[in-house]
This record gives sequence, structure tokens and C-alpha cells, in this order.
Amino acid sequence: MIRILNIISDTNIGGAGRVILNYLRYADRNKFETLVAIPRGSLLKPLLEEAEVTVYEVDGMADCSYASQDVKALQALIRRVRPDLVHTHGALSGRIAAKRCHVPVVYSRHSAFPVPAKLKYPPGRWVNKLLNEHYADHIIAVSPATRDNLTEGGISPKKITVVMNGVAPVSPISDGEKAALRRSLGLEPDVFTFGILARIEDYKGHLYLVYAAKLLKDRGYSNFRILVAGTGAFEEEVTRAVTEMGVEDVVQMLGFRSDAAALLNILDVQLNASYGTEATSMALLEGMSLGLPTIASDYGGNPFVITSGQNGLLFPSKDSAALADAMAELMDHPEEVAIMREKALETYQSRFTGEVFARNTEQIYENVLKGASK
Repeated sequence: MIRILNIISDTNIGGAGRVILNYLRYADRNKFETLVAIPRGSLLKPLLEEAEVTVYEVDGMADCSYASQDVKALQALIRRVRPDLVHTHGALSGRIAAKRCHVPVVYSRHSAFPVPAKLKYPPGRWVNKLLNEHYADHIIAVSPATRDNLTEGGISPKKITVVMNGVAPVSPISDGEKAALRRSLGLEPDVFTFGILARIEDYKGHLYLVYAAKLLKDRGYSNFRILVAGTGAFEEEVTRAVTEMGVEDVVQMLGFRSDAAALLNILDVQLNASYGTEATSMALLEGMSLGLPTIASDYGGNPFVITSGQNGLLFPSKDSAALADAMAELMDHPEEVAIMREKALETYQSRFTGEVFARNTEQIYENVLKGASK
């Protein structure tokens, strides 16, 4: 049995945590034993325990990639647990601790963002390269955009493998359940329904959706709704914009919803307007598992998930007019939506299932351990 210790510093349930949880659903438990180290009090604990893995709570490390005291705590844990390999999600402290304990390290990079100049050019580029290559035997990039971020910062492509995220399929709900949910939201049967299920942060681009809604209303479109589900630091700003733009009748701020899967079932098209950190959006993949087309910005990893004109449409990020054009295109051409539904499901089944993701991840574990044993 190969023992893999995952180290994650998240106290909330973010993208990296969901990646671990998705992996656990499809892990080869006859060959790999997964252990997870988290900050004490992390919201991931009950979900990890539900997945029947051993969880270690660490004092410190909370939402912090590096701290010297965290390195010491993780060194002690690694010596006690004796894993065959450490897999860190961010968590530089974990990488340093593993190296000091002479345990192979895999590091997953979960985000994509513009590389700052200080990392593109020496001496910052040299430091970034040395740090990342020394403290990781191999790096998993969750999209080609993430890989490109890493190589722009000086890291050798030979150190990196792209393993795009995979998710469990979302369960479909019955027609009766769909009708009841739509009624509860005040949606008539013929209302074309868009939706975005994401944290409401500036870089997620919700304001551009509000502006696009205003443009569509000005063009005479009224029989559509945009459902905005989620909370976040930018929620108040977006809510204010909805009021100021006069689009309360077409943009519905739903706040936190525990029924995200059900909401996906009643959408005609999913939206993604990100212009920061987007790598492989699991929300998009979950929608695609239901055959849901997407209109997405061309930022980060989105173009590696959505092929414009096939399983959805892409628009230039931060371009509300282009977003409005794409939304109008699909509202005006339901036959395109039907074709995109088929293509979205085909894309999910061939590239983004949990099984594909888990096997690709485990292949990296085996390759790293094989190299370490030479």
C-alpha cells in the first residue's frame, strides 16, 4: 500500500479542497492510502472524515503557505506518519518539511493569474525557479494556463504535468422537481435562464454580467433571467450595481444556496466571467456533466474547457458587450443550444470525469516514486 499525505492549508472549502474530495471518490484504495493534513478547525474535516480518510489537524498553517513554525510542525507529523509521498496543495511549508524528511514531493498549482514582472525577470525569476524546483519532485498544473504561469516564472516544463480537474457527475432531478424549483424562484416555463454559481469576488467578473444584463434590456430582451448564487467579499458591490442599473427584474441575487446541483438542473446556459485565478473551473465541469452549455470569458483555463461554437461560447474577458452578444446569440438560436448540450456532455465524459482525473494523478505518484527509488 502506497501512503500519500496530502497537505492543504485551507480553512474553508475552496477549489483545492474540492479537488482532494473529488479525488477521494475515485481513488484506487487497493493501491493508495490517502492521508490529509489540515489546519485545526478547517471546514474540510467533516467532509474528509465522511470520505473515510485519516485526517491530521495541525496547529497553525491556517490559510498560510509558509511559516517557519508550520515547517517544524509538519516535519514532526511526517516523521510520525511516515508517508511514501507528500502531495501539497500550495502549502510551501509542507514542501519544505517533506524535503527535510527526505520524502518525495508532488505540488499541485490550482490557480492561473498574470505573472508579475518580478517573477518574469532576474533575479526574481531565478529565485522562483530554484524555490519551486528544489522543493518539488514534480508539479501538477490543473490547466495549460497554470502550466504557462509556471514556465513564465522560470520553472522547467520538464517538472510539470497538466492534470485537468475532474468531477463526479451532478445528479439530474425530475421534471416535476425542476418545475417546482423554477416556480419557487418566480421563473415562468418559457424564461431563458442563465446562471453563475461562484464565490462573489471582484475577479469573478459578476459586475460584467450586470452590465451585460443592462445592455440586453436596452436591446429589448426581457424574457430572461440571470441567477447569481453564492456569497463573497464583492456581494454588496454587485447587489448595489443590480439596483443602480435597474436590472432587478432580470438578475436575481440568491445568496448562499445549499441546492447548487438542483440549480444547475434548471439552467439553460451557465456563465463564467472570470478575469483572475481561473484554472479548471469545477462548476463548469459539473454543469457539463448535465449537458449544460457555457458562455465563458477567454481568461485562464476556460479556453481549454470550452471550445467556442461547440460546447459553448467564449468572449473576451471584461467585455460586457461581447458577453451580451453571446447571450443574445443563444437566446435567439435554441437549436444551437441543443447541439451544444450534446457536445458539453461528450466533452465531460471524455475528458473531465473523476475517474480520468484520479488515474492521471495516481500515474504521477507512481512515476515520482519510481524515480525516487532509482
